[in-house]
Amino acid sequence: MDQWVAEGRVRVNGRVAAAGTRVRSGDRVRIDGRRVFVPPAETCRLLLYHKPSGEVATRRDPEGRRTVFESLPRLRSERWVSVGRLDINTSGLLLFATHGELAHRLMHPSYRLEREYAVRVLGRVDEETIRHLQRGVDLDDGPARFLSIEAEGGEGANRWYRVVLEEGRNREVHRLWESQGVRVSRLIRIRFGPVRLPSVLRAGAFMDVPARERAALFETVDLEDPGPPAAVRRRALPRDR
Repeated sequence: MDQWVAEGRVRVNGRVAAAGTRVRSGDRVRIDGRRVFVPPAETCRLLLYHKPSGEVATRRDPEGRRTVFESLPRLRSERWVSVGRLDINTSGLLLFATHGELAHRLMHPSYRLEREYAVRVLGRVDEETIRHLQRGVDLDDGPARFLSIEAEGGEGANRWYRVVLEEGRNREVHRLWESQGVRVSRLIRIRFGPVRLPSVLRAGAFMDVPARERAALFETVDLEDPGPPAAVRRRALPRDR
């Protein structure tokens, strides 16, 4: 190929190619006048979904309940990979990617991505309870703890807290509170790593992850971002005024 370029036999978008000419997906490449197929470049679409309570985070449900995948945009040649799961009664932020390795690393415990939840609990919570939950308790599948717990107010016996942990074990938030005799009555995930759930995104709606948070996710798990599909890039460009 280098020899053909040096001999002027290669044209990209109608121009004679030179050493170092880059070829992107969609470019027209000809060698000796004959069209050459340029395979599409790898891309990654990264979606933020506001899961409502009542949807199951699986592709198919034997009981016929609505799944989160039914609410996502359809893809032609790729498939959505869920970054972790949320219980049927848990709402809030759920990430989806078309990049399997990214999804795998984001879920892997070695990267220690924080999960933040708004949780409403029913029961007596005192300073000793908070200390136990932050110091750590033994669950059936090993020790667990909250990195932080912040009171957010509430009325009567129901109180809201904001909690952060580094794992995504099955019903871990529920089980931590239940270990102290406290029941979780509502749970909303509001952050995953650097990505926060926008207050304007209604339940059941989705959006592409903003560029800054997207870059932070790839950097956190030591991956190079191949970039979003062209259609997503075009939507991200500011409109002419």
